[in-house]
Amino acid sequence: MFCPGTRLLVLGSFPGVASLRAQQYYGHPQNQFWKILGAVWALPLVQMPYPERLAALHAHGLGLWDVYGACEREGSLDADIRAAELNDLAWLRSQCPQLSAIAHNGGESFRHARHTEMFGLPVVQLPSTSPANASWSFERKLAAWAEVLLRYGLVPAGSAAQ
Repeated sequence: MFCPGTRLLVLGSFPGVASLRAQQYYGHPQNQFWKILGAVWALPLVQMPYPERLAALHAHGLGLWDVYGACEREGSLDADIRAAELNDLAWLRSQCPQLSAIAHNGGESFRHARHTEMFGLPVVQLPSTSPANASWSFERKLAAWAEVLLRYGLVPAGSAAQ
């Protein structure tokens, strides 16, 4: 879910069971991704239909993808990923000419930062929005995400994150 206007790309590892069933990025109801972005952008993303959520991401210059195009995994935990196949990140770069930075959502995605660093763009690790990342409070995750979105110009003037 990215477009030529994507300026910041968020890479997850691989969709969990709930996301695959819903055919939606961050489809688990306890995942805080949409809640965090909604708070940063002052939008009711959690309540919006999925196509409108994606339109809001694109309007703000944010794209989504995963480091893995395929893998074997029982359940949804990143620790259980086996036989993973990387997505063609070079192809992705060619599709997003305005890309100015890459953010990895969580540690498993960030394990592949060496692949994304080859593009010569800033690469950052964000705290996972997964419900499995219970060691970070919502407020702490929100502050980290808001700082990165602000740094790369994805926070509109006058928003809650400034």
